[in-house]
Amino acid sequence: MWDTLFSVANALAMVMWLCLIVLPRKPALLAAILYIGVGLLSLTYAVLLLSVLGGLIPSGSEGGANFTTIEGIRAIFASDAGVTIGWIHYLAFDLFVGLWIARDADAKGFSRLLQVPILLATFLAGPLGLAVWLLVREKRAREAGRWT
Repeated sequence: MWDTLFSVANALAMVMWLCLIVLPRKPALLAAILYIGVGLLSLTYAVLLLSVLGGLIPSGSEGGANFTTIEGIRAIFASDAGVTIGWIHYLAFDLFVGLWIARDADAKGFSRLLQVPILLATFLAGPLGLAVWLLVREKRAREAGRWT
């Protein structure tokens, strides 16, 4: 079950990222990425997390799982359930951030050529891509003498 969920979530995210990077960003496409990509991944994450926490689905993790220690986090990710749920969390948030970057960059007139490496960095290492985008947009805003 967890392998299948992991694979389906990965495939959905890959398709959404490919669409975001390659296709023209028409309103319908952006809505599809938001609701089908981010929304479905987020809903899947919430259902799985609540099901595991509520005991409806066995997690397979050892005891001691908690969010307050590194050992507790290690225990959460020591099971297929923990890895799959955690990965879907990353997929949903990174796709949301990528969508925001793309919309913001389009609104500010940044070329798609500049956006591609930033979006790829966001896809591969979410916070890195976000940090690069914030630096790039800040530099342009300062050069223009305004911040929006």
